Formats: sequence, C-alpha cells, structure tokens
Amino acid sequence: MGSQGGGRQPKYQRIALELKAAIETGEYGPGDRLPGENDLMAAHAVARMTARQAIGVLRAEGLAEARKGAGVFVREYRPIRRRGVQRLSAGLWGEGRSVWSMDAEGWDLKLDSVSVAEESPPEAIRSLLGLAEGVPVCMRRRRYALNGRPVMLATSHLDAGLVAGTAITDIDTGPGGIYARLGEIGHRPVRFREEVRSRMPAPLETERLSLPAGTPVVLVRRTAFTEDGTAVEVNDMVLDSSAYILEYDFTP
Repeated sequence: MGSQGGGRQPKYQRIALELKAAIETGEYGPGDRLPGENDLMAAHAVARMTARQAIGVLRAEGLAEARKGAGVFVREYRPIRRRGVQRLSAGLWGEGRSVWSMDAEGWDLKLDSVSVAEESPPEAIRSLLGLAEGVPVCMRRRRYALNGRPVMLATSHLDAGLVAGTAITDIDTGPGGIYARLGEIGHRPVRFREEVRSRMPAPLETERLSLPAGTPVVLVRRTAFTEDGTAVEVNDMVLDSSAYILEYDFTP
C-alpha cells in the first residue's frame, strides 16, 4: 500500500525531512528540544511507531541525540579545527608544547587516558617502520576528550628498541612529547605524511568514543620521517567525525 502524497515515500521519512529542514533553517538550533513522539503523533496524525521512526532517522544521521528522561535534542555542533600543517611545526613541539595543544586552543580538550605497552605490530605498521618480523613496537594509546566528551583515539607505534630507556615509554613523555624525545636521541622528525579516510566505527571505537548511532569516524594515519627518510613513528588516529574539521593550509 502506498502512502498519501509524496509518492511512495513513507510517512516517517516525510516527517524526518520536515524536521531536518527546520534544523537547517534555524527553527531548531543546537541544544534545542525537538518535538517528541506525542507531539509528532498529534501534528501529523500518525501512529507512535511512525513518530518513533522519524525521530530515529535524525538520530541515525547524527543530527539529534536522546537525553534520558528529557527528550530528543538537536546535537551541538561546534567542531574542533584540526590544523594539519601548523600543528606539526617544529616550532611548536620544539618549544615544549604538544602537537595536540594547537587543537586545544580555546577548547577544554584534554588527554583523559594513556596506556603504554610493548606489542607485536600489525603487518602494515611493521612495513611502514621497516621492522623485521618479530621486532616489537612501543605502542602508546591515548584518548582525548572535549568538555568531558571523548572525541579522538590515537595510537602511536615506534620501534621498541629505538625508544627503550627514553621517556617515550613513560605515561608522561615530557615537554614537546614524542617528537621532542626522538630529537634528543638523534631521530628528529622533519617530514610528515598523513592519509585520511572515513568509515563506520568498529564496536570498540563506538564504545570508547561514546558515539551515537550512525556517526562515522575519520581515520588519520600520520607517519613521521627523519632527515634520511626513515619512518620513526606511525600514529593512527580515530576521530569522531561530528567533532572535527580537518584544515590543511599549504603553498603549492
């Protein structure tokens, strides 16, 4: 059976489109409460399931979030601007600041968990670092949170033998972070390469980033190279796509 008007488009999709249009025009702004199931049932003369499906569309697309006992609200969207070139300047970490501190300017962006372990690397990482089979890596896993909300997971991989006995194997790497410590042992990074792609998150990523249903992640793999072209670190970052804008400013 077809629905009335709008061709074969189901009623819940038409209601969802109206709500999305209202968000786009500013009728409902970030943080505003959206009409609930009862409101939509009365306004559109539809069953509760239809109203629930309409709200579900907005939640699945990351436009709305449910707050227990309070209703459904337009998601806040004030993204972190991640400046991919400037943040890697040696003038930043060379002066004792961390690379991610540039993202944090004007934000309450904090490193909220760190773990360090010696592990066997995935084949792709082993190949990038030019390590022989069986050689372990120092793996540093971090999670960053914005105003208490997790927004990024980062995992650095470094030759365990190269960094043994340095602060890179400690929870706190000290002023300037990993790159400053690499410089101190004669392996200063001078060039970086980033590969960027997106996908839906794995279950553990969804859990660790507290992602609403339907929210994709952005994957950034950064490789740091020394003057002679040796890769000394591979950092895999998983970003909540709704929290970031990736900015690359360069002169061709």
